[in-house]
Amino acid sequence: MDSALERHFSEVVARERSGHTAVVEDNLLYVWGGYLSIAEEEVFLPSDEIWVYDLERGVWQVFHMTGEIPPPMSGTCGCSLNGHMYIFGGCDDNGQTNQIYCVNLTDGKYTWRKIVHENGSAPSPRDKLSCWVHKGRLIYFGGYGHKLMADIDDRNRSFIVDEPSWVEHVLWGWNNEVHIFDPMHASWSEPQTHGRAPAPRAAHASATIGCKGYICGGRVMETRTSDIHCLDLETWTWSEIIPLSPTPAGRSWHTLTPVSDNSLFLFGGLTVDCKPMSDGWLLDVDTKKWREIKHPFENKPRLWHTACPGKDSDVIVFGGSCDYILLIDTGHCNDALVFQMQPYPLFRMCEDYIAKNVRSHEVLRNQLQRLPPKLLTAVQRRMSFYRPSKKQK
Repeated sequence: MDSALERHFSEVVARERSGHTAVVEDNLLYVWGGYLSIAEEEVFLPSDEIWVYDLERGVWQVFHMTGEIPPPMSGTCGCSLNGHMYIFGGCDDNGQTNQIYCVNLTDGKYTWRKIVHENGSAPSPRDKLSCWVHKGRLIYFGGYGHKLMADIDDRNRSFIVDEPSWVEHVLWGWNNEVHIFDPMHASWSEPQTHGRAPAPRAAHASATIGCKGYICGGRVMETRTSDIHCLDLETWTWSEIIPLSPTPAGRSWHTLTPVSDNSLFLFGGLTVDCKPMSDGWLLDVDTKKWREIKHPFENKPRLWHTACPGKDSDVIVFGGSCDYILLIDTGHCNDALVFQMQPYPLFRMCEDYIAKNVRSHEVLRNQLQRLPPKLLTAVQRRMSFYRPSKKQK
């Protein structure tokens, strides 16, 4: 890894949070929902606002949202498709949900729409699940939630019971189900998968490369794992990747992000002994080898954060907690950590160098207006990113 950038924002700053949703569209990072700790209370953040961070200029804006606004919640599963952000599941003041909402990120209106499915059956309520996007469909896996006892089939072991509520005939637990939502037809379906499915789990990480969906680790009953499984999204066949040593420690609440056509970046999480992690690993899915990498944020552990692929194979990590989240004074974060995963193109290198040094370099400052128009515009936008930061209150 060549370098990384960190921003502590000066004027408008997104609130600290964990368990939120974030996606990147057109070099803008959109952040919604989640929760933080105030005194001894866990407080959901407002669901009628969305925070937008310009990854070129380093500037935050907050926008009011309208429409069929979802309840404030954490642990929802968010993804981006055709300029829309979709959220499914999550936990609100009434527990886990199984509703799906979407919002257009490109029209500047930020109007929520609750989707009522026309065909199929929605999955049972759940949170801390994951999603793959493939061929215009949203494919959900796993999570923690509840089912009626009558809906649990002990034969296929797709649901492991954690906590029963005998009065209501309800059981809580982990699942390894695969559900497909087709936005074009507002329909739910459940494919017949083949091969050996991963154990039921939640708080795992997932990523998509081509027609393959990958999951890594998560909480499986009372343990946390680092196993890797792959689902072929064309044939619906599961396979497990048995990597060569060394391998990351088992964990949950981490992230997995595609950074090339054959590699995935794992960052952070919580270990079996509840230790927040700051290590970064690259998995080559072809050679099945993990490689631990050095990075500038090894003193910044994160769990229940988000990680989004950005421009030039950057990975943008936002928010999360630097402490075990069940502590009373959980250290929620609001900084963005930008990991450079590949060498930058020459244009990007020039843009960054000039923008970073033009204020302190007289020759650059005097020659700025002689740059080609396209580069000048890019540099002027980028200069805002490197402006001197004021100390946050």
